[in-house]
Amino acid sequence: MTIDKIKKAIIKNILEIAPEVGEDEIEPNENIQRSLELDSFDFLKILTAMNEEFRVEVPEKDYSQVDTLEKMAEYFLRRA
Repeated sequence: MTIDKIKKAIIKNILEIAPEVGEDEIEPNENIQRSLELDSFDFLKILTAMNEEFRVEVPEKDYSQVDTLEKMAEYFLRRA
């Protein structure tokens, strides 16, 4: 498992859940919800898709640790 593979999976899931988002709009260190104007339900769907792919569940108390592409990738890398 590499961080690049995880980032690609996150981006793929974002684009599937929010098809109106362009891949070039996803900034590695920007808050995913705010920068892409996603609601909390879409953010939850991204986390659910990542859980299904990598078998890592993100408890609500850890949401601040997965709020950017970079932080989310590192979170899944540490726990996968």
